[in-house]
Amino acid sequence: MVWGDLMQTSNFATFRGSCAPNLVSIALWSPRGWGGRRYKALAPRRKMMTMDEASYREAYQKILDGLDPQEVFEDLGEDAILLCWEAPGKFCRRRLVAAWLEEKLGVQVPELPQGYYHNQRNLFV
Repeated sequence: MVWGDLMQTSNFATFRGSCAPNLVSIALWSPRGWGGRRYKALAPRRKMMTMDEASYREAYQKILDGLDPQEVFEDLGEDAILLCWEAPGKFCRRRLVAAWLEEKLGVQVPELPQGYYHNQRNLFV
């Protein structure tokens, strides 16, 4: 697998200081100074921020149910990296979006590997 050739997910901390055009915030609030793209349709609603995980999943699924997955995929771009705040391995909406796109479109949307550094060159090319 070649990173950067398919849609992926990660968090803001991994891309601190980067403004690559394929980075897309799907958070309600992006980091201070964020100059990257935002996709507000995938952002949670303010009232969701205090919900427990089960309620959040249910509410977020309603958001996804109101969207066309093909249109979302095309809007984001096939090489988009979807970003939110949570650390890798923690519950987060980016993995809900990834699972939704995988189910509806049959695409793979992996999480970038832990320890990935956006300025690192691929040493094996």
